[in-house]
Amino acid sequence: MLLRYLAYALTVIWLTHALWPQPAHAQQAPTPVSQCQAIAAAAPAASFASFSVPAAVPVASADTGEVTITFVGHSTFLIETPDGVSIATDYNGWFRTPSAPDVVTMNRAHSSHYTLSPDPAIEHVLHGWRDDGTPADHDLVVGDAYIRNVTTDIRSGFEGMIPDANSIFIFEVAGLCIGHLGHLHHELDESHYRQIGRLDVLMVPVDGGLTMGAESMSRVVSRLRSALILPMHRPLTNDFLAMFGDEFDKSFATEPSVKVSLRSLPKRPLIYVLQGV
Repeated sequence: MLLRYLAYALTVIWLTHALWPQPAHAQQAPTPVSQCQAIAAAAPAASFASFSVPAAVPVASADTGEVTITFVGHSTFLIETPDGVSIATDYNGWFRTPSAPDVVTMNRAHSSHYTLSPDPAIEHVLHGWRDDGTPADHDLVVGDAYIRNVTTDIRSGFEGMIPDANSIFIFEVAGLCIGHLGHLHHELDESHYRQIGRLDVLMVPVDGGLTMGAESMSRVVSRLRSALILPMHRPLTNDFLAMFGDEFDKSFATEPSVKVSLRSLPKRPLIYVLQGV
């Protein structure tokens, strides 16, 4: 009799476990695929990257939507996407945008490039470094924008370099590849260029030495071959402009904003100094 009851109890337990509704396993969202990397890999090396889009390679959100880029101050630009997503680069809390951005990126080289007390209304705060010393790794989709990063090193306060303490943030939106070099302290190697891929719009620090000297920075700019180059960080110097020959156009804007789309990119690479730089 005891064995019968024991067998009955075990059967009930087994049936309960087998038939009880199980929670659905959450499916991990696939990592976004960078169209900027894919297109750069397929493009002829001698062509300006922004004008070598093979027809066979799909471009994410390649529509006629315009992206508005506004210089806010120092290294902070406000990027506004066609769907209304707002992104502030190297956000330090000093230079305020009209409303709290949806996303802010930061770099830790100097306090003018980050804040540890951002506005609580900011939904996504992306640090270009990690406190444990490992490389920051961002792959974030917000609305119609895909945001990723490529880490670089920064100079130590004593000597040597701190690995992976800066990030080049890349924003892929409306078919455009927009890159912000952050507080870049060294020239890039081929591994960096492969990770970055194509950049149509490049935000570059021009300070003559706080990041890199004009000659070193000009080599990075020339290698990236972006169509639209937006200086930042310090007032533009003639030394920086003098590094670029006739293959680059130079122009000074009369306002702090520029609207850009894949179709409106300049035919020749343009160094465009927004008002306030």
